[in-house]
Amino acid sequence: MSKTALLFAGQGAQVVGMGQDLAERYPSARAWFDRANAALGYDLASICFQGPEAELTQTEHAQPGIFLVSWVALELLKAAVPSLKFDATAGLSLGEFTALTAAGAMSFEDGLRIVRQRGRFMQESCAATQGGMAAIIGLDEDPTREVCAEAGVVLANLNCPGQLVISGESGRIAKAVELAKARGAKRALPLTVAGAYHSPLMDGARLKLQAELASIRLSTPSVPVISNVTAQAHTTPEEISARLVEQVTSSVLWEKSMRLLLAQGFTQFIELGPGSALSGFMKRIDKTARIVNVADVASLEAAVTALS
Repeated sequence: MSKTALLFAGQGAQVVGMGQDLAERYPSARAWFDRANAALGYDLASICFQGPEAELTQTEHAQPGIFLVSWVALELLKAAVPSLKFDATAGLSLGEFTALTAAGAMSFEDGLRIVRQRGRFMQESCAATQGGMAAIIGLDEDPTREVCAEAGVVLANLNCPGQLVISGESGRIAKAVELAKARGAKRALPLTVAGAYHSPLMDGARLKLQAELASIRLSTPSVPVISNVTAQAHTTPEEISARLVEQVTSSVLWEKSMRLLLAQGFTQFIELGPGSALSGFMKRIDKTARIVNVADVASLEAAVTALS
C-alpha cells in the first residue's frame, strides 16, 4: 500500500507575494494569516504579501513567514481533499518545526512563535560573526568533507546527490570554494545569506533556542517526523527538544532522511510552502517517487486534481 509523506520548505524559499493569492481566494486562509498576526503581535501577512524583499529576507520574518505559508497550504489541501492521509512528515531546517506542528507535536501558535524567536536568535548570531555559506555542485560527499577539513568549514546541508552546502567563517568559505573547484566541483558558489547557518558560528542561537523550547509544551507526534540531525524519526518530547536545539549547529541530513522514507515504502511526497526546492531534490534522489507541491492557488488546484 502506498504511503505519503508531507515535506515542508526551509529558509531561502521565501518570495514577496507568497501566500497572497491563497488569502485572497480562500477566507479560511485569510483567517490563518490573521491568527498568525494576532499571535505574533505584528503584521507578518503584509510582509509576506508586499515585502519589501529586504524585510522579508530578514531571518526573523522569513522563518515564520515560510512556516505560515506552508501551514496554510496544508490546511487548504486537507480541506480540498478530505480523504488525504499522511504517514510521516519532514521539513528542511526550519521546515522541521512545521513538520512537527503538522504531526501535532506543538500547537500552531507555539510553532509560529518559536520559529520567529529562532529566526531572531540566528539573526543575532549572524550579526555577531562573519559567516557565509556556499553551494558545492557536482562533487561527492567525501571529497567535499576533505575540502571542509582543509579550509576549516563544515558541511551544512546534504540535500541530494551532487548538491551540498558548506558553512563557516567568510574567509574560510572563499578558500573552500577555490579548493572545491580544484577538486573537480562543477560549480562552487557563495550563497547570498546573512551568516553561517548550521555551523558552530550559530552556537549563541542554539543556547537561546534551548531556553525558549523549555517554555512550550511538546507532545509525541501522531506520525513519524524525521529529524534533520539524525535522519531518523523523533521519539519523545524530550528528544524532540534536544534535536531541535542541536539542529541549529548541525548538518541537515536531507538526502539520508528521504532515503529512509523511500526504504520504508513511501512512494508519494507532498511539498508544502513556497518554492519547489524539495521536489527538485527528490527528483535527484529517486526519479520514480511521485511528488506534488502546494505553494499557491494554481499548484493547490493541480495537487487536488492529482490526489483526488
